[in-house]
Amino acid sequence: MVYLWTKVFHLLFVMAWMAAVFYLPRILVNVAEAGEVQVVRERLLLMCKRLYGFGHMMFAIAVVLGLLLWLGPKAWPESYPDIVAGRAWMHAKLGLVALMFVYFIMCGRMMKRAKAGGSLPSSVALRWMNELPVLALIGVIYLVIFKPF
Repeated sequence: MVYLWTKVFHLLFVMAWMAAVFYLPRILVNVAEAGEVQVVRERLLLMCKRLYGFGHMMFAIAVVLGLLLWLGPKAWPESYPDIVAGRAWMHAKLGLVALMFVYFIMCGRMMKRAKAGGSLPSSVALRWMNELPVLALIGVIYLVIFKPF
């Protein structure tokens, strides 16, 4: 039962983090399209900053719970089944998650650059960039459900 509740909360915080991963570049699109309308830019950049902080908190909690699911069988074998032993799918999943985290940090750096008066990529480039985490998430979901290797 402890395992299932840990898994429920891990998924909850992963979904919250993914919402931030998907929405942060979308706000950057709006910042790029706001042009020189300072009031709009400032409001959007404030939204970015708050969402970026929220995303980091959600990621941290998801990681702690994920580590508990992954390493829990070693500490509490009666409560946590070992679903990873001898399987490489977890390494591939963690690699994709790491790539998405790097992507999230890159979006944060773009936000900070825009806040300091720097330029952003075009709104079209940002829209394309906004689709990248979807592909990574499809890979993560595939690996978690099918555990192919």
